[in-house]
Amino acid sequence: KKKKKKKKKILGLSVRALEVTREDNFSLRGDTLRSALEEDKKKELHPFILIATIGTTSSGAVDNIAEIRTVTADFPEIKIHVDAAWAGMALVCPEFRELCFLEDINAIADSFSTNFHKWGLTNFDACPLWVRDRKYLTDALDITPPFLRTAQGDAGIVVDYRNWHLGLGRRYRSLKLWFVLRGYGVEGFQKHIRKAVDLNKLFVELVTSSNMLSLCAPPSLALSVIRINPKPSASNQATLPEDALNDLNKLFYGKLSARKDIILTQTVLNGQFCIRLAIGSAFTQEVHIRDAFELITHEAKLALEAWEQPQIGA
Repeated sequence: KKKKKKKKKILGLSVRALEVTREDNFSLRGDTLRSALEEDKKKELHPFILIATIGTTSSGAVDNIAEIRTVTADFPEIKIHVDAAWAGMALVCPEFRELCFLEDINAIADSFSTNFHKWGLTNFDACPLWVRDRKYLTDALDITPPFLRTAQGDAGIVVDYRNWHLGLGRRYRSLKLWFVLRGYGVEGFQKHIRKAVDLNKLFVELVTSSNMLSLCAPPSLALSVIRINPKPSASNQATLPEDALNDLNKLFYGKLSARKDIILTQTVLNGQFCIRLAIGSAFTQEVHIRDAFELITHEAKLALEAWEQPQIGA
């Protein structure tokens, strides 16, 4: 979302973020899109692009591309970009393609991007972009003064990527990606993705068995979003109000962030302060997940104790 806002500022465009709900697992649904488009039309606005997401940063949510496909059939002027920065890597595995709506993406997407540097075994930065019709890019960005003109470019023999983006120069990012693809191959990539997903399933099992931790959203591939949410016990049936839970989890995250042996990130879902655990390293093993859960549980206990002290004093 931050990147989209930055692009909006560069282009001078108005961007509208569409509402998603917990009930829909934070996925954009067709009815929401249709209502927004019809509302904009009534206001004499001219929506022209939809940026759908496969694997949101906060929760790994996947927008319902099948429903988006149905709606945008009635609005042919809408261009569709699919942001699959993180979850796009999962498309290498056949079993995840339906979950990520690959058939519908292939049918309607005008452009598609993913980040190999997130879950794709490649050092930063490596962000492939696919476009259905590159003419839209080159018509908008082509600047060819005499000193940049070549016979091969004029003849259309070569693809001059300086006309695909704002800068005239570019780094040779594709070389490192070529080595990774050659080194791992399709089966190697599939093994890497499946391993991370399986490790996340283990983490989810550990969280659901805990009497202190809970999931803030359905687990998505190799991502889980958690928080402290103590379950009522025989001696204490009280549940904490949401504001108190958020304060407790901020304290909890502060303790986790102070450690040097684990890196987790924070987010907010539906007003709830949450903590993200994303598995993506080729070196992560089951023992690391179990160790991570143990130290998370340890810090959760310390956070609860520290948080309860002022409550008792009050």
